[in-house]
Order: sequence, then C-alpha cells, then structure tokens
Amino acid sequence: MSMIDPTARIADGAVIGAGTEIGPYCIVGPNVVLGENCKLIAHVTISGHTRIGAGCIISSFAALGGPPQDLSYRGEPTRLEVGEACTIREGVTMNVGTVKGGGLTRVGDRGFFMNNSHVGHDCMVGNGVIFATSATLGGHCEIGDFVYIGGLSAVHQFTRVGSQVMIGGVCGVRGDIIPFGLANGQYAVLEGLNIIGMRRRQFTKARLATVRAFYQKLFHGPGIFAERLASVQPLAGEDPAIAEILAFIEGGKLRPLCLPADTN
Repeated sequence: MSMIDPTARIADGAVIGAGTEIGPYCIVGPNVVLGENCKLIAHVTISGHTRIGAGCIISSFAALGGPPQDLSYRGEPTRLEVGEACTIREGVTMNVGTVKGGGLTRVGDRGFFMNNSHVGHDCMVGNGVIFATSATLGGHCEIGDFVYIGGLSAVHQFTRVGSQVMIGGVCGVRGDIIPFGLANGQYAVLEGLNIIGMRRRQFTKARLATVRAFYQKLFHGPGIFAERLASVQPLAGEDPAIAEILAFIEGGKLRPLCLPADTN
C-alpha cells in the first residue's frame, strides 16, 4: 500500500509502486512510473515520461523529468529512466532526452546525487556514481560505473568519462577521461590513476603495478602520444583494465582525450 500525503498532487495515469511514500506538496505527472518502496520527501516534482526504479529516496525540490535545456526541443515524448536505490538530494535536476539524441536520459542503480547536481538531456550515467554538490553534466555525456564527480565541477556536452574515474572539485571537464583516471584542475587534466578507487574495487598489488606501468608507458614514455599508443596495444592482454582503457581511447569520437599537462 502506498502512502500519499493529502497535499500531494498525483495526476491520473501515474503509476505508484507498492510501499512508496509521497510527502507533502509533491507533484507527480500523468506519465510517471514510480517503483516500489520509493520515498518522495516533500516538494518533489516528477514530470514527463519518467520511470523511477524501486527504493529511490528523493529529497525536497528535486525536479526530475523536466524538458531538456535544448532549443531544438518541441515537446516530443522523450524519456528519463532512473535506476533502483538512488539517493537524490535537494534541488537535483534530471531532464528527459531529445529526439536527435536518441530520446532517452538514463541513470543507473545506486547513484548518490548531492544537492543541486544536474544530469542533462540524453546523458547515460552508470551504476554506483557519486555526484557531489552542484556537479553538472551537459547533454549527451556518457558516465561509467563508480565515477565520482567533485563539487562544482562541470562536464562539457558529448564528453565521455570512463568507469571508476575520480574528478576533483571545481573542474571544467572538456575531454574524455580514461577509465580509472584521476582528473583535477580548473580545466581538468589527467593527474594519474584513481588508485584508491581501484583498491576499493579489489585490485591486487600486482594488478595495480601492471596498470601503473602501462599508464607510465602510454602517457610519460618517449616519443609522441600517437607513437606510444601504438606501442602499448600489445599490452591489452595483460589486464582487463588495460584492455578497457585502450578500447575507451579507440572509441573516442567528439571530444579530445583528457591528457596529463606534460603529455606531447
């Protein structure tokens, strides 16, 4: 049985999962699906064609499923999908997609979105991410699993961020960040590997040493970057993380690669 405060406004057509609590002054639109055991604290607005997974907790003044901030949008029935067990704090915004971007904004499971963070239209966000206060994604970004984005950092539209990346606070991210990377700076540069995050994901000392050696050869070895990249291709078989990094670089399309400050 769902528990809905009498001041909430639930439109006809909305689907409310069993055990979901909807607090005072929340607004839920007609094309919204809320999974089981969600909790909308108060003053939450969920609109558009939006699906929220089970067990999400959404705090006051979050606005999910609003129109994309894109001048080409003409009210098409594009979508927002949020996975299970996400924590969405005060003032968070997530927009539906655009037709030209595929029509879908997707957020994975177990994400933690701190106050005033933003997921722009057509973004694909992985599982287990943490967005600190006011972390912001432009449209069409791809964010891997277990990514941490520091407070007040902004990711340029069409940028890719690989899995297990850590981005420092107050960063402008203008280039694709390799999986397992550590990026920092006013305009983010690659500062190394996210060793702490890799240890949390059960990387052994031997694996860490292997990936570190690969990183040094690729980004700090002799010659220009293109030559180094060609020379390390045979190392893909040494560790799955190396293969993932090389595949990520190969898959680059619209944004340059985020590199260390001294890379040539």
